[in-house]
Amino acid sequence: MSDLPQKPAAGVSRRTVARATAAAGLAALFGAAATAPARAATRLGPRTRDVSVPSAALGRSAPVRLILPSDFDTRPDKKYPVLYLLHGAHDDYTSWTRETDIEAFTAGRDLIVAMPDAGPTGIPSVWRGGPDYETFQVKEVPALLARDYRASGVRAVAGVSTGGYGAMAHAARHPGAFTAAASYSGILDTTAPGVPTIMDAIVARENLPAASLWGNPVFNLLTWRDFNPRARATGLRGTALYVSQGSGVGGGGDPLPGILESALWPSAQGFARTLALMGVPATTHFYGGGGHDWAHWKPEFTASWPILARALGVPE
Repeated sequence: MSDLPQKPAAGVSRRTVARATAAAGLAALFGAAATAPARAATRLGPRTRDVSVPSAALGRSAPVRLILPSDFDTRPDKKYPVLYLLHGAHDDYTSWTRETDIEAFTAGRDLIVAMPDAGPTGIPSVWRGGPDYETFQVKEVPALLARDYRASGVRAVAGVSTGGYGAMAHAARHPGAFTAAASYSGILDTTAPGVPTIMDAIVARENLPAASLWGNPVFNLLTWRDFNPRARATGLRGTALYVSQGSGVGGGGDPLPGILESALWPSAQGFARTLALMGVPATTHFYGGGGHDWAHWKPEFTASWPILARALGVPE
């Protein structure tokens, strides 16, 4: 997405953390459903709607922002593929329209863009004894779109930070559900050294017990592995993949985005090595420097677009 105005990143894009910092210190840095009939959509523009989706998986209604195709109203018999865009930690379902030009970018392209909520932590997973954002995003929202918005069965998913985790975890844990998955600075190996501390910090930032996600990373290691994209990488075979990650550190201004980016660099590298060893094709872009922020994620989306477009069957 070129020529975008530079806006301050929200949520985790403005929060970073050093590798060796204790979980309590990390938390401070991170501060800045079977589908029932959806409630009436709130029209935000010619193509953009906010829909409140009653969710059995969450035990409440949750929002999804939709961008409909330009010809949606004039072609009532046409079905459309769906691009799911997932937000990062301490952000929400409005982030992609707030931080990028995704509405203008998709104008004239025959697809639906869906931006589902992932809760305050932005970790779209099955929480231990809590909400099930995975089912909400992978099953309930698609069911709603198929029923009410003429969505076809062709889907791709992309996300930033914890949304990048979600993109790869969803595709790996539900083989064949998505034709493509893209991660921009995602958390791709949740059991890599230092990463459980980062995950705990994200949870703690929202005043939630660390164990409320997947339990203790030592005593509940099997659960952590079950939700780990790297451990579930075999499920990504046959899915078009794009993985980008900066090495972080360096640069002027606020050093924290670079520190967090560098903390996630080893896990992204390990994820890519696992894919290569398994013979699972992936397009990767590992670049020097960079920060954990939208200034770097926006051009990465643009770079990944041809892969997503081909998988969705829409013009590049």
